[in-house]
Amino acid sequence: MSGQLIPSQFLDDQLAAPVPAPVEPPVFSLHRGGKMEVRATVPLRDRADLSLAYTPGVAEICTAIAERPELAMDYTWKSNTVAVVTDGTAVLGLGDIGPLAALPVMEGKAVLFKQFGGVDAVPVCLDCTDVDALVETVARLAPGFGGINLEDISAPRCFEVERRLQERLDIPVFHDDQHGTAIVLLAALRNAAEVVGRELSTLRAVISGAGAAGVAIAKILLDAGIGDLTVVDSKGIVATGRPDLEHSPVKTELAALTNRAGLTGGLAEAMRGADVFIGVSSGTVPEEIVATMAPNAIIAAMANPNPEIHPDVARKYAAVVATGRSDFPNQINNVLAFPGVFAGALSVRASRITEGMKLAAAEALANVVAGELSADQVIPSPFDERVAPAVTAAVADAARRDGVARL
Repeated sequence: MSGQLIPSQFLDDQLAAPVPAPVEPPVFSLHRGGKMEVRATVPLRDRADLSLAYTPGVAEICTAIAERPELAMDYTWKSNTVAVVTDGTAVLGLGDIGPLAALPVMEGKAVLFKQFGGVDAVPVCLDCTDVDALVETVARLAPGFGGINLEDISAPRCFEVERRLQERLDIPVFHDDQHGTAIVLLAALRNAAEVVGRELSTLRAVISGAGAAGVAIAKILLDAGIGDLTVVDSKGIVATGRPDLEHSPVKTELAALTNRAGLTGGLAEAMRGADVFIGVSSGTVPEEIVATMAPNAIIAAMANPNPEIHPDVARKYAAVVATGRSDFPNQINNVLAFPGVFAGALSVRASRITEGMKLAAAEALANVVAGELSADQVIPSPFDERVAPAVTAAVADAARRDGVARL
């Protein structure tokens, strides 16, 4: 129609035609309306049911709990319900996006608690970032819950928030970004060491990242008897005498417990001859540095969505490779830990989650696939139905051994 006038009636018809509605992407469709709901667990069919579930019958339960507070664990949801608490300051790899934008993640966490551990969970997104305000708010909310799962709170604030809540409350407080990651990583490393014919006590490991996950991983590996451990942050090897550490009590403690070899420098110096690389930071490790690791190395590059060392590169130099992604073998996924950890703690009404309970969870998780190990299977799938029962039982037993169980 070049050079010809377009009839005005044609244009009018086009403008009058209905505009197709945009197709909603599947991920938005799945989240529309949220991913969870509240359901009654008792019938409400008639006046009799109503009088038992609510007034006047409920007053008897209230009076009994007022006289004996421990009865709340028998006659309310408290015994099997966790608050999933965030301030939205360190959400996934998205950073400080605030409490409202963090809500889809907290909903997802709550769904995972129920699906994989049978534990009810409620998302709680707080519009405050001050440590004192966070601690006070969570402590005031705590009577309605049997446990507190802290989530996506930035370091180093997360360490103090967790510590102060543990001191103040008599229910389990667990920062999953720290301890869930550490439990699953330890389980994978135990089995990876088995695959390469080594003992944990003979391995020298390097952790890239000294945030929440890096610190917790370091501590659990030390408790598990790792041979030697070097932690590297953005300024180099975390070592005693580094001037900037005087302002970081957490890293000062870490420096005193790690780097027995007395290494100095940065990641390149730390990784030379190392048996294990554990990545919990952003950034990319150059291949020439990866190539300096010891033979039959183990690499767990857990940054998402881009691992610090891509598996294609890692496999050139390592016997076992793990990531945080679901599209590669050996996914280090926290859902393998936190549902069972809380289910176990709640089942015995533990007053807290001890280091022994975390170590027991890691051992139980590793044992799930102990007879099925290969380079591509050092950790179970999140959908392995053996996982949650094994972790739950191990955590409950450890709580009894550690003297924090009340059942």
